[in-house]
Amino acid sequence: MSLIKFLTSKTFLKQIILAVVGIVVLCFILLKWLSITTNHGEFEIVPDLKGKSMGVAQIDLNANNLRLEVLDSSNYNPDYPKFSVIEQDPIAGEEVKYNRKIYVTLNPSGFRKVRIPNLKEKTFRQAKPTLEALGFVIGEITYTDYLGENEVVRLKHKGSEIKEGDELPKTSKIDLVLGNGNRSGSN
Repeated sequence: MSLIKFLTSKTFLKQIILAVVGIVVLCFILLKWLSITTNHGEFEIVPDLKGKSMGVAQIDLNANNLRLEVLDSSNYNPDYPKFSVIEQDPIAGEEVKYNRKIYVTLNPSGFRKVRIPNLKEKTFRQAKPTLEALGFVIGEITYTDYLGENEVVRLKHKGSEIKEGDELPKTSKIDLVLGNGNRSGSN
């Protein structure tokens, strides 16, 4: 039997038709199964959690068949109460599947503490950007008799002297005592 006769035979055509019908039926069953198991077309709306405490956020998410997952809590935002939600993902109003995790970032109790670097005998031009990069605010600048002009002699916070290695909350105001270029005791 030649190849052309085999390809045009009734047996071969029946097998092709059965294979196509089988694939179509299998695809139909697979799509129906996926639709049922993935809850196709069924969504939950993500509630707005910003500014709410973790307990209230948990209650809101449970009411919407969603789960709470807490992320990092290092970015203090003074506009929100302590330990409240400051960010969420996905955002409020999004449609998500049942039992989806909603990731939230909580507001810590205050700014994190930052270690004071060694700035003694550094110029004001060096000390100012270093402190600002760490999140501190430059406060009052005063001068004292010291040979190095505009060099840092002391650092102060709320009137008390601070030293290298001390820790202060981020955004603390640091006062600088700089040298005026004069020797001690000279006019």
